[in-house]
Amino acid sequence: MFQRLLAILGVLATVAAAGAGPVHPKVMNEKLQRYVAARVGEFDDIPKRRREQLQELAAYIRSNVKLNQPARLTFICTHNSRRSQLCQIWAATSAAYYGVGRVEAFSGGTDVTAFNSRAVAALRRAGFSIDDPKTAQNPRYRVRYHDDAPELECFSKVYHDASNPKSDFCAVMTCSQADKLCPLVRGASARISLPFDDPKAFDGTPEEASKYDERCQQIARELLFVFSTAQSPAPRGEGE
Repeated sequence: MFQRLLAILGVLATVAAAGAGPVHPKVMNEKLQRYVAARVGEFDDIPKRRREQLQELAAYIRSNVKLNQPARLTFICTHNSRRSQLCQIWAATSAAYYGVGRVEAFSGGTDVTAFNSRAVAALRRAGFSIDDPKTAQNPRYRVRYHDDAPELECFSKVYHDASNPKSDFCAVMTCSQADKLCPLVRGASARISLPFDDPKAFDGTPEEASKYDERCQQIARELLFVFSTAQSPAPRGEGE
């Protein structure tokens, strides 16, 4: 019990030092708490131009929350196998961590393949609890950031799959190829380009695991920044 209390206090101290605002550390397990605290401590490493892109997403979330409307985010890449899956999971986790309510995170692709096992492994190394799937073809992974938290069922799907919203959502394009292939995302009320480099380029190389970890860390850091900003008062001039 004493060690657990120390771990929670450590997370709070790290976040307070970063000036990120109030957090809710009990929503996730201790390993993930430490991982998140490390990413929050890296907010200053986010380049200015990238911050501007991330703040655009934060503004969408903030405006919906202010109107007491759900903020539905559909993260889209080509195959819904790596980056969009990581974004969906980290968006849901970040919203819970910062206590930003009425956020619904989804993901999809322009094609269907499978949630890549290398990306799954990176999430497990970060501290997520992920059940082994029962099927090999386009497996459905059940992902949790805490034993008592709602699980996310993650599998590859097209962005307009029946499990995803059909209207009033923000399409977040996580790869430049999907951005080009989908000039129009049906039903989206907003669209934001937020591309990430594909770790697939390192599959089968000695750098494979480290590059997947690197991308997982970047997505975690940037989406935690988004939600730390979304739960803060709007900057002067926004919405005026």
